[in-house]
Amino acid sequence: MTDTATTRPQDSGSPSSPPPHLAVRANRRTTRLAVTATAVLLAALTAAVVDTLQAADNHSAPARLLAGYAVAWALFAAALWTVRRVPARAATVLVLLGAAAVAVAGLSSPPRTSDDMFRYAWDGRVQAAGISPYAHPPASPELAGLRDDWLFPTEGACTDWGLTHTGSGLCVRMNRPGVPTIYPPVAEGWFLAVHAVSPPGSRHKPLQVGGAALAFGTTVALLFVLRRRGDPQQAPARAALWAWCPAVALEAVNNAHIDTLGVLFVVLALGTGTVGARRGALLGAAIAVKILPVLVLPGALSGRRGPARVLRVAASAVAAVALAYLPYVVTSGAGVLGYLPGYLHEEGYASGHVRRFALLRLFLPDTAAAATAAVLLALTALYVWWRGDPVRPWHGALLLAGTALLLFSPRYPWYSLLVIALVALDGRWEWLSVTLAGTALYLAGRLLPGFPLQAWTYGVAALAVTAGACLRSRPVKERLKRHTGSASGARGPAPHHAGEGR
Repeated sequence: MTDTATTRPQDSGSPSSPPPHLAVRANRRTTRLAVTATAVLLAALTAAVVDTLQAADNHSAPARLLAGYAVAWALFAAALWTVRRVPARAATVLVLLGAAAVAVAGLSSPPRTSDDMFRYAWDGRVQAAGISPYAHPPASPELAGLRDDWLFPTEGACTDWGLTHTGSGLCVRMNRPGVPTIYPPVAEGWFLAVHAVSPPGSRHKPLQVGGAALAFGTTVALLFVLRRRGDPQQAPARAALWAWCPAVALEAVNNAHIDTLGVLFVVLALGTGTVGARRGALLGAAIAVKILPVLVLPGALSGRRGPARVLRVAASAVAAVALAYLPYVVTSGAGVLGYLPGYLHEEGYASGHVRRFALLRLFLPDTAAAATAAVLLALTALYVWWRGDPVRPWHGALLLAGTALLLFSPRYPWYSLLVIALVALDGRWEWLSVTLAGTALYLAGRLLPGFPLQAWTYGVAALAVTAGACLRSRPVKERLKRHTGSASGARGPAPHHAGEGR
């Protein structure tokens, strides 16, 4: 006892614990290094996006575009790693500045990989003239008076990127000029609103600026939701998964895909709305932008909600969609479906087509792939609704939306903008591999004709998601094992915590 008592003062003076002022100084130095490194990486990321967009489009130089995109993703990953070491307040500033910088980078050139924006501009112009966008296709003679030299160029050989000929020989700067529009009514309302505030001759730029505003607004919404309903210390790093993602700069800003408006509605619905009419109305608005957000509904109702709450959310979502469609139904009747049925057939979802379900077709006959995908998706939706976490509705929403993309394996990377936002809410970054799969398939398809790229890209994404799920399950199992061990050694029953069992 005496020896032990006399040796303790000597042990307490060991160099294992530095003086407090030195520890504070070391922490400040580490913070400065982390802030500096993150800022440098964000500057490099912005420069990489600008350089990539200035270099080429996906038709003339897909390899150059793909290489630049890979560099941007590498810088994005490095910035995500360093920002984790930045204090929350400074990290929030970096997230907002980086989001603005990446958005401005997306504005640095005309659209490079998608011509959907030109249809947006046309639909806005048609509505401003008092005509339903579902009534006539762009090449229709009834709309000849609305044509200009930008969307309908009359000079040149009509061979530049984004230009196509109609059956009558008309040169048009948009895809599918011979069919009515496909976009739902809230999307059409956005096109009209952007057209209304666009200066004459501004062409594509107002839609890109609108896309940048939506992308930045989604970043702000994510920060708000994550600080309010998650860990305030982790909120900036989570929001950066959306704010700095190169796919957001390319698809939400440069290509100005309308999906971003639906993503913003989804974030607001899951993050600020309770399970009731407001959440349902916001989700209905998202569905009336692009149908894909319907996949969020089971997550929004997760946790075995009672019939009354389910009915309230579902009814308000249906009511929002119906009210959005009503003005167009009055003028166009059943024509409000536009080209949607033809699009589904064209993209391989109709019976007999095999351009979807790439992973399932590795193991199943082509005729069984579609039915199997539908069953798997339904089972996943039921699991999310029955077993999901009502405190984190985005957890189940990410599982269902990501699973849908893996099963249907689309070649359009902008479909995964919804997944990127849900990744930011939930933090499961491995699901970003689904975005990379769509991007690689879209850009590299011209480089590898005949190669089963669809199965390879989505197969790698599925493996990445599975590996991430396995790695995340380890800490949970270890905590459960420690908890079980400590409980078994206790004299009395374990105390009940208010948050358990939800």
